[in-house]
Amino acid sequence: MTPSSPAAAPRRADRPHRWQPTVRAALPYLVCIGGFLLLWQLLSLILGTARLPGPINVIVDTWDPYITQPFFDEGGTSKGLGWQILLSLQRVALGYGLAALVGIGIGGLLGLNRFFGKGLDPVIQVLRTVPPLAWFPISLMVFQDASTSAIFVIFITAIWPIIINTAVGIREIPQDYTNVARVLRLRKGEYIRNVVIPATVPYVFTGLRIAVGLAWLAIVAAEMLKADGGIGYFIWDAYNAGGDGSSSQIILAIVYVGLVGLALDRLVAWAGRRVARGSN
Repeated sequence: MTPSSPAAAPRRADRPHRWQPTVRAALPYLVCIGGFLLLWQLLSLILGTARLPGPINVIVDTWDPYITQPFFDEGGTSKGLGWQILLSLQRVALGYGLAALVGIGIGGLLGLNRFFGKGLDPVIQVLRTVPPLAWFPISLMVFQDASTSAIFVIFITAIWPIIINTAVGIREIPQDYTNVARVLRLRKGEYIRNVVIPATVPYVFTGLRIAVGLAWLAIVAAEMLKADGGIGYFIWDAYNAGGDGSSSQIILAIVYVGLVGLALDRLVAWAGRRVARGSN
């Protein structure tokens, strides 16, 4: 009779435990997302697939070409969702990038200069409450171009949280830091580089995270009103088409919009962590 190896039994016994951390980490997502999809499918059965397609219907109706061929191009605005999202992201990148540059600059001025900070605060509080789409007719009159107007709407929507969070971050710098800078007789540039920037990075990126979500919301809404291509245009065009698969196309586009918004938020958060580590 061959004796069993003493090391083999513990190794076999440990195998199930290797998967436990992975399963435990994925379980909340599996349960919650699975429950959401199940509830959605049941609601679709109650209301009827004509009014609300379920997840199965959405996949079947949009499988070809919108899922399998996201970058098909038949000319004009007849493009896959991949191209539509890239077009929207291009507009968001321009508007959001400009808002970040201008917003951080203005926020820094308002935080460092009490006179301007106090005087411009009412103006900012009034303008930031204006709904994004209220700016669209004005921008169309000024720029006479739908794409440029959409970029301006992104800019004017995203800039306010960046300005406010940057200014608040500077005002929240501990007084001890300012006192040490005075004792060391730091020049203005050295004070900004060595004290202001490291202390305000978390506030600035909080504003940037809020702003990127608002920018993505604004571009979808702006493209619905008047645009040549883009994910918002795709949603509105599918609604106007009114075909058998239009509801499924709209829902698929909404899912893509949400996933891209999540990715943008995570990207800005990751950049914020990297910058915060580099500035410390």
